[in-house]
Amino acid sequence: MAVMTDMPAATALRAPAPAAPAAAAAAGSDKDAEKLRFIEEMTSNVDAVQERVLAEILARNAGTEYLARCGLAGATDRAAFRARVPVVTYEDLQPDIQRIANGDRSPILSAHPISEFLTSSGTSAGERKLMPTIKEELDRRQLLYSLLMPVMNLYVPGLDKGKALYFLFVKSETTTPGGLTARPVLTSYYKSEHFKNRPYDPYHDYTSPTAAILCADAFQSMYAQMACGLCQRHDVLRVGAVFASGLLRAIRFLQLHWEQLADDIEAGSLTPRVTDPSVREAVAGILRPDPELARFLRAECSRGDWAGIVTRVWPNTKYLDVIVTGAMQQYIPTLQYYSGGLPMACTMYASSECYFGLNLRPMCRPSEVSYTIMPNMGYFEFLPVDEASGVASGDAAQLVDLARVEAGREYELVITTYAGLYRYRVGDILRVTGFHNAAPQFRFVRRKNVLLSIESDKTDEAELQRAVDRASALLRERRGAAVVEYTSHACTRSIPGHYVVYWELLATAAEQGEDAVDGETLERCCLEMEEALNSVYRQSRVADGSIGPLEIRVVRSGTFEELMDYAISRGASINQYKVPRCVSFPPIVELLDSRVVSRHFSPSPPHWAPAAAPRAD
Repeated sequence: MAVMTDMPAATALRAPAPAAPAAAAAAGSDKDAEKLRFIEEMTSNVDAVQERVLAEILARNAGTEYLARCGLAGATDRAAFRARVPVVTYEDLQPDIQRIANGDRSPILSAHPISEFLTSSGTSAGERKLMPTIKEELDRRQLLYSLLMPVMNLYVPGLDKGKALYFLFVKSETTTPGGLTARPVLTSYYKSEHFKNRPYDPYHDYTSPTAAILCADAFQSMYAQMACGLCQRHDVLRVGAVFASGLLRAIRFLQLHWEQLADDIEAGSLTPRVTDPSVREAVAGILRPDPELARFLRAECSRGDWAGIVTRVWPNTKYLDVIVTGAMQQYIPTLQYYSGGLPMACTMYASSECYFGLNLRPMCRPSEVSYTIMPNMGYFEFLPVDEASGVASGDAAQLVDLARVEAGREYELVITTYAGLYRYRVGDILRVTGFHNAAPQFRFVRRKNVLLSIESDKTDEAELQRAVDRASALLRERRGAAVVEYTSHACTRSIPGHYVVYWELLATAAEQGEDAVDGETLERCCLEMEEALNSVYRQSRVADGSIGPLEIRVVRSGTFEELMDYAISRGASINQYKVPRCVSFPPIVELLDSRVVSRHFSPSPPHWAPAAAPRAD
């Protein structure tokens, strides 16, 4: 960690003029001033910090099997690293990761013991990727978390005078054959001593008791957090969740359960449906009989008008704290509707592989969000994306250092971490939007190859094709029909969102009318597709309830020819046109929906159960 200088706290981190009082207050805080100086130091000396970080990683992991295979022989300089260490994907590392998962404790990737695996929302062969981590990474993540509020205080005054209503949840975890825990990165953090035994901080005063956040039962956790948030509604200054979709699920939960919540608030006792003793005990310290609040809640929720419900129920809310970049952009209009137009703050950029950086202008519009990668978090390189194809080459010779990216260019992020990932392709495509001091700022553009996403799920084109093939086989077997053409859409008009797949069936069957294939068979096809999708999707459907049942919309014969005609009328080449496997452009979605002859939903959730990571053969 670099030595912090004595430069003024807000030399470059300066809020717009309207937030000057907040900036003055932040500068008056020694703790905030120290953090802001640290940001300035890191972003002013990007290349020097990166060179030191790489040397540290290579020195401490010099004795690992992986670096020995690369022929690094203890070298810690950039030149040797660039010449000898290849660019890799998860599939390249999977044999080594599987050895660790199976119990091999030798220094394969990291000289420090692997403490657990963090399960990525990306998948390999349909299963979650396992990202190795070490204990000290919790300290590194905590450091980045500690920088968020000092920056936010420059823009929003008085956040220490109230509470945060954040809907935070743990997800299921498994144990590998070798006895290591495998779980999502946020679950790891919430279950850590860093979070559970955190000292009181007025800027991190949550309405949700820790016991409610740590409750593994999704209903009990949400119910308890919502009840506590309602009881403290006048104290709430910001409302949030990790993803925009998670906050919308909380609003939907209120729509479904406000009557029971009002009854509990009136009586001052928690519904028997919440059975976890630790949750009941924690909520008992907050929930008191409050007939006036119960009357208010019934009056607001019985109206059937949910516009601006966030500010109606929590009137002192200053902003929403949610991720609305990438796939979450699709939820912005719905959040604006429910919040009455509150600003949305995207504060941090992180993944299971590594925590990257923060948004130094957190109150900017969602379309303007850019993240400044902190050079002390890992070693970062970038593969230029070809402007014509939109694809980044895997050629290591093309890699660009963090300090040498160009404004306006798009790159795929490549990371080297303290925990043992070396020149690993994360799969995030980023665009350089500018610089803060010497540090480039990046806008998240997309996940490489991701076609459909509702929350943390990521479905690519090949996986969707396999799912359609599996359902088509069932269709042929049962009805002798076939899928002529298809496309898809992530529908977020309802909560939770769900996958919609448009099918045009073989003309001879379609000509028999929309009942040519019975509804029961098409419902079974929906479920067959869900069974073919990856474990992240199935967990979201079964355990988390964050994705609704998959829907097949059968369109009339000739619809996809109309779709091609529309694309050509907008300038597409008839010789190069191919059917898009996912659509989001509103006129195209409207065209497809206007041709729908029947709609069918999966009749039950697909199979999913947490299981230990498989042992390699």
